[in-house]
Amino acid sequence: MGVLNVTPDSFSDGGRHADAQAACDHAHAMAEAGAAIIDIGGESTRPGAAAISGAEQLRRVIPVIARIASTLETVISVDTSDPLVMREAVAAGAGMINDIRALQAPGAMEAASELQVPVVLMHMQGEPKTMQQQPDYTDVVAEVAGFLQSRMNAAQDAGIPFERLLIDPGFGFGKRLEHNLQLLARLESIVALGAPVLVGLSRKSMLGAVTGADLNERLPAGLAAAVMAVERGAAIVRTHDVAATVQAMKMVQATRIAA
Repeated sequence: MGVLNVTPDSFSDGGRHADAQAACDHAHAMAEAGAAIIDIGGESTRPGAAAISGAEQLRRVIPVIARIASTLETVISVDTSDPLVMREAVAAGAGMINDIRALQAPGAMEAASELQVPVVLMHMQGEPKTMQQQPDYTDVVAEVAGFLQSRMNAAQDAGIPFERLLIDPGFGFGKRLEHNLQLLARLESIVALGAPVLVGLSRKSMLGAVTGADLNERLPAGLAAAVMAVERGAAIVRTHDVAATVQAMKMVQATRIAA
């Protein structure tokens, strides 16, 4: 899954693809590099980020989704918690919803049920603006697994089939370094829930905390983390660095075939 942020303030690439043509060009480049999914977001969810209106999200993402959908066969995912944005994005050509709030916003569950596209349910403690201030867990893996199970149950009760659900432990979302490392080390406990697991580790602060690398120098650590996640059962890797990640995944796949 290639990341396409059409925002002015995302932590890694804010402002770089805010223009619709620049965003479309980047989507094509990621698809050519091997991305199976393009994840388009119009609201920054970096630590400390403030929420923006659904209308502003629509202004940012709908023209980009429509243009990419008309020129690429790659699956388009919309990164949003807003039910109106979900509806308009799917109408414009999106085929997946990626929700960091796991369909907890008012109306989001109903919208996802009606739209009949796959949905990623992510764990986050708190909200982006405050989530990194004092995250606290007794057993982060058990608590994240329990939350994701409860949200899958709620989604199925709302009429979303299990086959349309994916889950994301939410690396970096309301978690300290030790929490992130525990989740990665014990990712099999999340995989055991049965739904495909998506991981987003690309360029995140946990990589810098371990290695001391600046934001744009974290690719080696990110690739190592992605390989570890896939070897523990992750099904989708969300990344800013598609070409390098595809190479790493090809090595994982080659060794699986050889075994």
